[in-house]
Amino acid sequence: MTRILITAVAGGALSGAFGLILLPVLRALKAGQSIREVGPTWHSYKAGTPMMGGLMFILAAVVCMTVNAFTMTSYTALYTLGLALCFGLIGFLDDFFKLKYKRNLGLTSAQKAMLQAAVSALYLYLLYKQDALSCDLFIPFVNVSFAIHPLVYIFFAMFVMVGTVNAVNITDGVDGLCATVTIPVMVFFAAAAVAMERFDLALLPAALTGGLIAYLFYNWHPAKVFMGDTGSLFLGGIVCGLAFALDMPLILVLVGFVYFVETLSVILQVTYFKLTHGKRIFKMSPIHHHFEMCGWKEEVIVLVFAGVTAALCVVSWFGIRGMI
Repeated sequence: MTRILITAVAGGALSGAFGLILLPVLRALKAGQSIREVGPTWHSYKAGTPMMGGLMFILAAVVCMTVNAFTMTSYTALYTLGLALCFGLIGFLDDFFKLKYKRNLGLTSAQKAMLQAAVSALYLYLLYKQDALSCDLFIPFVNVSFAIHPLVYIFFAMFVMVGTVNAVNITDGVDGLCATVTIPVMVFFAAAAVAMERFDLALLPAALTGGLIAYLFYNWHPAKVFMGDTGSLFLGGIVCGLAFALDMPLILVLVGFVYFVETLSVILQVTYFKLTHGKRIFKMSPIHHHFEMCGWKEEVIVLVFAGVTAALCVVSWFGIRGMI
């Protein structure tokens, strides 16, 4: 436990230090965010805010896990970090093209989906070959597991992972939202790993918990830096990677409730708009923009969404009691 707590503190200290170095560099490179024309008009003042700030907590996590690697008995945490880094690289390419062409569209959806599916498949294959991936699907609360054919399970897992990563990405829409929502998720996975006596795996979410708290000093409204797709896709990789490494993918429905509601709001909005030839369910999607247009301040949205996530993480703890 001491090592886990030290890792969390180190993750925060390193993330904060990297922020002090990174922010002036991003400003000098003019790595500023472009604001979508179809987005909220009041977000126009955010144009030019440096992006790729996710490198702060990414670098902090890499340093923490590299130091801890020498005493690990299992490398599942390193595989999960590698997965997240690959997702982060996809996000970095997306951010790079946005900056290069001065527009808010980088890689196409198809390009990102194919790259994400390939990365997910490689991660799952590595876990399976190392006997670190169970193909038994655990059902929370009822404490029942169903054995699934490995090939079917891997395809199911790929679908869930790609969906989760993009759901986390969509959640990064107002200052501090994605980071604040993800902190209780990281605490949940760290606690679950400790309860299952998988202490090495608890180090990664611990490092990210500290790293994200430090990142919020730069990203809280009004944000001085955005994490960009570099950061949000990395976080998505951590979230889904830990869920499968701990053999509890279905718990994502609860701990990741906000992520999935954000995605569902977009799907419903687009579908309804097409079916009704222009009518809308929400004032704007994703749903955090709907609440903005209802008059909610960004800080209120962040705290409410994070509070909902924290409460559902507590509920989820009782759902996995059968595993611990």
